[in-house]
Amino acid sequence: MLRQPLARRALALSALALALVAPAHAGTVTVITSFPKELTQAYKAAFEKANPAIKVEILNKNTVQGIAYVRELPPGQRPDVFWASAPDAFEVLAGQKLLDNVADLANKAAPAKVGAYPINNPQGLYLGQALAGYGLMWNTRYMAANKLPAPRQWVDLVKPAYFGHVAMSSPSRSGTTHLTVETMLQGEGWEKGWTQLLQIAGNCAAITERSFGVPDGVNNGQFGIGLVIDFFGLAGKYSGFPVEFAYPDVTAVVPANIGLISGGKNSAEAKKFIAYTVSLEGQQLLYDPKISRLPILPPAAMGGKAPQGYPDPFEIAKRAKVQFDSDLSESRYNVVSAMFDQTITFRIKELQAATKAIHAAEAALGKKPNAKAAALLKEARDAAFTPVVDAGRVKDKEFLAVFAASKKDAAVNKRVTALEDHWNSSARSNYERARTLAEQALALAK
Repeated sequence: MLRQPLARRALALSALALALVAPAHAGTVTVITSFPKELTQAYKAAFEKANPAIKVEILNKNTVQGIAYVRELPPGQRPDVFWASAPDAFEVLAGQKLLDNVADLANKAAPAKVGAYPINNPQGLYLGQALAGYGLMWNTRYMAANKLPAPRQWVDLVKPAYFGHVAMSSPSRSGTTHLTVETMLQGEGWEKGWTQLLQIAGNCAAITERSFGVPDGVNNGQFGIGLVIDFFGLAGKYSGFPVEFAYPDVTAVVPANIGLISGGKNSAEAKKFIAYTVSLEGQQLLYDPKISRLPILPPAAMGGKAPQGYPDPFEIAKRAKVQFDSDLSESRYNVVSAMFDQTITFRIKELQAATKAIHAAEAALGKKPNAKAAALLKEARDAAFTPVVDAGRVKDKEFLAVFAASKKDAAVNKRVTALEDHWNSSARSNYERARTLAEQALALAK
């Protein structure tokens, strides 16, 4: 008589036990991304509304951290989707066999290219989800209060008038900043590009810890001007902050990408999420003022949803002077990040002091020319604004390979650390020498 209830109870307990040990991630798409909360929450909410049985979990990490996180996890434990702005980051993941093919998820209405750049990876390993360019945002009230002209080109920011009014982040901390820096280097050439970067950095009030610190600081008037990826500037403008944004001539338009991580937990659900982000409905979300990104679809294919005066990325790409080379960027990714940190991020105070002294000497010489002072000033500029790695060295495959190798290798780590220490000490010495020479020039010009 008791056997049936006991059997039913045993079955119920077994079912409960199975439920308790069932993986918590069932039906959940885990997305690793560097994108801001305003964007990720909008997509999470819209996708979950359209797909009630699937949940989206967002893991926010900068691009470099995100790559390392995926690489270190075993198959079956990895996140499902990688979503970021840096095409070179996806090349790194693809090269390490960490992405699955998603060609069948592409939106067929998207053009094959923006300018000369493919919107989707030709091998189908990742898709363009939005388009992005790089430029300058500024706070109009700040500029008026400080009687500063609006900048239009990168080179404008080397002018003495902008000293202490500029902000940017570090490429090692921000994939979007890395793209901005690499665009400048590709557009101007390695040595001229670094000279310009060092001059701009010398005029900076701060090198922020995260890329978000730059637009936030410009929006609230902490900084006058920021070097940013376009959606930071456009989001500020269309959200009602007193800011404007401009694309310099030396810019590029490339896709922000989305890809399916090989060995993820829930690939089937992840594919649905990826397909949603590139669908017309997913693309129209990009026009949300808090997001303000450029769709992969031409304006005519966006259902008349584009705000008035909204940038057309396909037109911007036609006039952009840089055809971004993601292979080149990938090959020197770690070198660029390390150089920037050792000579700018960690030496910003010394660089600022040298730049300030150079500006003062230049102003004095403009009023009272002096040949000896001019020679000293040229030495000062050369000391402060010459990169520690020349164009020839950065083309050396063996040199690049050292920075591409795993730092878990003790010999590699030792060599990289020695190079970085040398760059850091050289930068400090160069900036101190530059400041001293500029002060000597100033004394002669008085």
